[in-house]
Amino acid sequence: MDSEDDMHDANDVESVEDFYSGETAMASDDDADGDYEFDNDTDGSDDTNSHRQQQNYTILSETDIRQRQEEQITMVSTVLSITRVSASILLRHYHWSVSNVHDEWFADEEKVRKTVGLFEKEVVDLMPNAEELTCGICFESYPHDRMNTASCGHQFCSVCWTGYISTSINDGPGCLMLRCPDPSCVAAVGQDMINILASEEDKEKYSRYLLRSYIENNKKTKWCPAPGCEYAVDFIMGSGSYDVSCNCSYNFCWNCTEEAHRPVDCGTVAMWILKNSAESENMNWILANSKPCPKCKRPIEKNQGCMHITCTPPCKFEFCWLCLGAWSDHGEKTGGFYACNRYETAKQEGAYDETEKRREMAKNSLERYTHYYERWATNQSSRQKALSDLQQMQAVQLEKLSDKQSQPESQLKFITDAWLQIVECRRVLKWTYAYGYYLPEHELARRQFFEYLQGEAESGLERLHQCAEKELQVYLEAEGPSKDFNEFRTKLAGLTSVTRNYFENLVRALEYGLSDVESHGACSRTGSSKNLGGKGRGGRGKTSLKSGPSRNSDSSSHWSCEHCTYANTKSATTCEVCHQHR
Repeated sequence: MDSEDDMHDANDVESVEDFYSGETAMASDDDADGDYEFDNDTDGSDDTNSHRQQQNYTILSETDIRQRQEEQITMVSTVLSITRVSASILLRHYHWSVSNVHDEWFADEEKVRKTVGLFEKEVVDLMPNAEELTCGICFESYPHDRMNTASCGHQFCSVCWTGYISTSINDGPGCLMLRCPDPSCVAAVGQDMINILASEEDKEKYSRYLLRSYIENNKKTKWCPAPGCEYAVDFIMGSGSYDVSCNCSYNFCWNCTEEAHRPVDCGTVAMWILKNSAESENMNWILANSKPCPKCKRPIEKNQGCMHITCTPPCKFEFCWLCLGAWSDHGEKTGGFYACNRYETAKQEGAYDETEKRREMAKNSLERYTHYYERWATNQSSRQKALSDLQQMQAVQLEKLSDKQSQPESQLKFITDAWLQIVECRRVLKWTYAYGYYLPEHELARRQFFEYLQGEAESGLERLHQCAEKELQVYLEAEGPSKDFNEFRTKLAGLTSVTRNYFENLVRALEYGLSDVESHGACSRTGSSKNLGGKGRGGRGKTSLKSGPSRNSDSSSHWSCEHCTYANTKSATTCEVCHQHR
């Protein structure tokens, strides 16, 4: 079981999902015309609370699952007027769907009983006066009290029943559909017989199989994929976002069970994960950095400076790295041992065009993949570090900061909010690099629009991360209350809001497939940076991406706040985000 502190951390991290709900990202009336505009209200508590009420899934603990099972068994037992054991057998057969049980039962009760193995009336003892009965498995004779039977009346001794049940349970979850040992009999063996005849260890295993069947056989429920997590998720299908935040603090996608990857679709994630683990990248490296031996065709990597290459045994062929010709043919006529001019001549004649083109393509492909993978992996490690810093902040540093700045911890929530935002933004930014890798290079306008949005979001995130990570240290190390702590509060809260808006803009654009790129044609590296008051990918851009001419036509109609970098309207005397005076 998790400690109280661990659960507290998990619940805090869970709230990260509120920043990017499917409904929140797509329901704004301002976006009906395809424009992208940030909402710069610093107080988003109303939206967050509204989303929390609309959460499209429920986290189930083991107790919750057992309670649901008992409720459904009771319901079926009451409606159909059958025993709870029979109701449990029916529900397992129909994948714990009460509606399916009712539909099939009332349509053809006799057929259901025959299929499932439920007899309408139990068969009575065929030999009630016999002192001993013969077991149908071991053929030994036993008194009545040492014989057992299912509803079918086939008698077997307790020892054989116990062995039969134990073997079935240890074979796996198939024991939940156990039938009578008689080969010609289809009578179901219920949990009542398991409880009487199985060992304590086997009863525990059977109970676990029964519990897990409720989740694994139900299309609306899944186990959390995090290692060691015992929570399950009941999901409302067709409700927008697939992102789920488990109580164990792990965020995953309901559709593909990979880690949460919104706004990138599951297909792109699957391709990216496969590419990261596939042997194709090894082959790309071989093609880009090696050449085949002219004799044995094995790939060779050049690890020394000279062009004289000797293949490894048993081949031992000596050749020129440049022209792949035999080294014995090289000399003064070919320009010397270290400058083969045959290669240049042959290249001009077209002899090596196909080989070199293939190698160059492999090298470019590898360099492009490396570019995106390095940034994907770096943001992943930064997210893990931010999670660690968040937990450290909650466990130790908030109390320390509260003492030094003489402020209650309830007034320091803005710091936790900032770190939660950083964690979520790192996750989104990480997956945008997978999106960028698969974005067609020939679609230049879409790529420029994507890189602009990604760059603005990344720039805002770096400012927020630096403020929360480095500037906060000044107040943690202070000997007493700082006069400018309230200014720091305003700045960090403002950066959190601005960064959230940047990423909402990025997420929304990617989910729409950058479909509005034509209306944002000016949002290129050169054009949009000037029009929007920014400085390109790493610059301090303004928050609004409204494409209307009234907002973008005159960059002098805005002034940039020195505290949060938000571009305010010219008439404003106070920053609309951090409320600092001009």
